Amino acid sequence: MEPIHERVAGIDVHRMKHVVTVLISGDGGAVSSETREFGGFKRDMRALVDWLRSHRIQQVVMESTGIYWKSVFSHLEVAEIPALVVNAFHVRNVPGRKTDVGDSEWLAQLARFGLLRGSFIPPKDLRELRVVSRYRQKLTATLAGEKNRLHKLLDDAGIKLGGVVSDIDGVCARKMVEGLIAGSTPEQLSALGRGKLKSTGEVLEAAMDGDLSPRHRLVLSTILNHLRYLQQELARLDRYLIAAMKPYAWAWRLLQTIPGIDEIAAAMILIEIGDNVHRFGSPSRLASWAALCPGNNESAGKRKSGKTRNGNPHRALSSVRSRKRRATNQNRVPCQIRQLGDPPRPQEDDHRPGAQADPHDLLCPGAS
Repeated sequence: MEPIHERVAGIDVHRMKHVVTVLISGDGGAVSSETREFGGFKRDMRALVDWLRSHRIQQVVMESTGIYWKSVFSHLEVAEIPALVVNAFHVRNVPGRKTDVGDSEWLAQLARFGLLRGSFIPPKDLRELRVVSRYRQKLTATLAGEKNRLHKLLDDAGIKLGGVVSDIDGVCARKMVEGLIAGSTPEQLSALGRGKLKSTGEVLEAAMDGDLSPRHRLVLSTILNHLRYLQQELARLDRYLIAAMKPYAWAWRLLQTIPGIDEIAAAMILIEIGDNVHRFGSPSRLASWAALCPGNNESAGKRKSGKTRNGNPHRALSSVRSRKRRATNQNRVPCQIRQLGDPPRPQEDDHRPGAQADPHDLLCPGAS
């Protein structure tokens, strides 16, 4: 096999050290190898880049180890040294022969013959926006957890508010919880009901009759303050993400034309996959990268389990799936989702229950 690159480097990335091996093809097919170890600080990154430049490296390869590769990749990107970040699952070494030096040499060997496919690395601006969007996902999960704690705390005190309201964090429910903290009576609390909730006065009054101790009130007040804080922070992050979509306005608005995709969902999807989907090659490859399709596992003519992998982009698209599920459950009627490639029909209301699209259909229209 003929080598593709004459000067390559493989980096075994860790938190506080990076082992780098360079392979350089010489006259007559001879290959010289040199290995050095660098620290994880910024000064060490500058020394690593200078060393690679001195060897006129044509291609650098590293594994996508946690988040430790990001600093190395950023320095190589600034230095305009071509670098590939590869899936560690695709470059496994022979069991029992794994060392830091051996891993860096193996990566360099694979890079020399062009046997590796680099992972999708978005531009710097989108990489930085991922920090914001993924932190937003964490806050959303924390908010859901606090609402669950609110349910459990009220049930612990014998208050069945969660059984008579559809949203424990709704306007009426929030006023009732505040009333519980203030020591209002069940009769006073039931009078706070509005709309459909108002017609269930007796049931609501019975639901609010419990044994709320001072310790329950203390934790209840803490949870309520935390919920307010989380909602304020989410609103602040949402405003920031929407403002950051200005350079990608055309793609951001286009995503919002899909049923079930609002401003924030469009921003989250765009941040994950970027505004140039052609880099994935085909819709099927994009769905595979997003872990939205099963794998292939066949041996001796028998198909075995090809379970769907987990993936970060899947979380960005999961909101669409959950909206579809909620809408379908409300209707209890099977719904045929039209292909995304079809022209919109005038009689259709894209926001009606059941009109939401499946995440796989978003990436591969017509594949289902």
